Amino acid sequence: MVEDDRDLAAMVAEYLARHGHEVQLAHTAVEGLARARRETFDAVLLDVMLPDGDGFDLCRELRATSDVPVIMLTARGEPADRIVGLELGADDYLPKPFEPRELAARLKAVLRRGRRGAAAERLRFGRLEIDRDARTALLDGEPCTLTSHQFELLWVLATHAGRVLSRDFLMERLKGHDAEAFDRSLDVHVSRVRAAIEDDPKHPKRIVTVRGAGYVFARAQD
Repeated sequence: MVEDDRDLAAMVAEYLARHGHEVQLAHTAVEGLARARRETFDAVLLDVMLPDGDGFDLCRELRATSDVPVIMLTARGEPADRIVGLELGADDYLPKPFEPRELAARLKAVLRRGRRGAAAERLRFGRLEIDRDARTALLDGEPCTLTSHQFELLWVLATHAGRVLSRDFLMERLKGHDAEAFDRSLDVHVSRVRAAIEDDPKHPKRIVTVRGAGYVFARAQD
């Protein structure tokens, strides 16, 4: 929870703790962003009006590297502010003052939606089929040769099809899957995944480089 009102933050943390949530607090935008980059959270509760920055900017920064659910909390309850927050990638928007019970219900809802999104264990894109349970990728029914780490890289890209993923986002999502990730560059791994799933790895159509931004897995494929 990123909230500069320490009394409110402590009250919310105590209430949510009684409902089974472990809450960590940050009171500035700088502290909140640093913790979000350093640690893994199930959700972020984000105040818009912070002493050292705008919560909208912080939401934008979070979305550049993470798909963690975000609920924005603010005294600015005008429709325009809600629209801006949602357009920047927030999952929900709760104006102050709010009932802790309503916040707990909204938190439960965004966590449930996140779990449903993670439940898709088999994806198909044209001639390419990816099965997470079996940890296999099939192209035209033939298995693609991938290491465990390369499969995880493919899975992350495929589950975010159509969205440009930054290198920081990919490295954060893959952290801990395989020590190999830190022995070679991300670009090398992408090249090897392309060699396994592309018809012409030198002219990829499935995993496309977006110069200066990262990689995108093409949603529409043959």
